[in-house]
Amino acid sequence: MRALLFIVPLALTIYAFIDCLNTSEEDTKHLPKIAWVFILLLFWIVGPVVWLVAGKARRNAATGTGTGPSSWQRGRRQQWVAPDDNPDFLKSLKADKEARKAEAEAEAESRKAEKAEDEEELKRRNGGSGPDDKTPPTS
Repeated sequence: MRALLFIVPLALTIYAFIDCLNTSEEDTKHLPKIAWVFILLLFWIVGPVVWLVAGKARRNAATGTGTGPSSWQRGRRQQWVAPDDNPDFLKSLKADKEARKAEAEAEAESRKAEKAEDEEELKRRNGGSGPDDKTPPTS
């Protein structure tokens, strides 16, 4: 029972402190955000209660009124789209696939050209008689 007298105010302080840190400067009421942080940390029993009652502009759930996001935040807000539904992401995948395909074809061509050069060099060294040579050997 004695532990509850310490744990409950501590939990309330931690909750209010995290809530204060996550609140934007525009949504804090009456004092700057840094002042609220000091109040929460210095007055750890009364501070969280005052923060929850008067420190933050809260939205009324029933009417939807209250301080919402500013126009700057509203303009910058974007809705998240899953990667498989995002057309830009799908286009980038297609472009990457085409680039890899073109790179693989270029590499195959260069290997083919190197192989042909190696075979010609080998024929020159052996004087034209090799396993692929159709002419019969002269003796």
